[in-house]
Amino acid sequence: MADTTYASPIAGLPAQMALHTGRAVFTEAYAVIPHGVMRDIVTSYFPHWQDTRGWIIARPMTGFSETFSQYVIEVSPGGGSDRPEPDAGAEGVLFVVEGEASVTIADKAHTLKPGGYAFLPPGTQWTLFNKGASPVRFHWIRKRYEVVDGIDIPAPFVANEQDEPINWMPGTNSTWGTTRFVDPADVRHDMHVNIVTLEPGAVIPFEETHVMEHGLYVLEGKAVYRLNRDWVEVEAGDFMWLRAFCPQACYAGPARFRYLLYKDVNRHPRLAL
Repeated sequence: MADTTYASPIAGLPAQMALHTGRAVFTEAYAVIPHGVMRDIVTSYFPHWQDTRGWIIARPMTGFSETFSQYVIEVSPGGGSDRPEPDAGAEGVLFVVEGEASVTIADKAHTLKPGGYAFLPPGTQWTLFNKGASPVRFHWIRKRYEVVDGIDIPAPFVANEQDEPINWMPGTNSTWGTTRFVDPADVRHDMHVNIVTLEPGAVIPFEETHVMEHGLYVLEGKAVYRLNRDWVEVEAGDFMWLRAFCPQACYAGPARFRYLLYKDVNRHPRLAL
């Protein structure tokens, strides 16, 4: 894989003379939270986490995310938690973008470096600490796991995306592909958190319109993204939420464009809200 970079919030505070010319937008079909608004004053703190803050960029609420929450967490040196997950029914994915996280899963220790990925099924006992000298930043995606009678809950695992192949879409000349951490046909899993790569000039050449809800955090590059009826410029550090059935397409920019993608999968739609 080519050299990889991972964007994360710029924090700080804009200068008082900065113009209000940002790209933030919130609609009934999609939202764009650009990196320029992920500042210190919009961070949150969490019970049982020490020396830790986070940008909550998606949460279940009316007219927004229905199936998941997503954070960018920053853990200062010496910080972390031995009681990180408050909901026993929640599953999670961690994806490290900066620093090294010392993670223990079911009494087994792991060091997650940039590109490190951990899947945490519901009920997993895990801890996370920053034992280094610089901050750790990682994405934490949480979803209420949908139990199915007769189907096992999947086991926890760790990986690093730089060790995983890109599965290129057919007919794209290896310009549009997905790094997958779970077999798409494994119905034990009810969410996928993948990485999508589009090489310079690559396109998603039709308006995808599908049942999966999406969260997209741009890790690298820039693109013009079709969201419902609009074309929107996005770049590294931006987050997009797409409601189920929101039409979407993409033209990648002059450099490689990559994003962390959440979607809910492998379950029947609920027939009552």
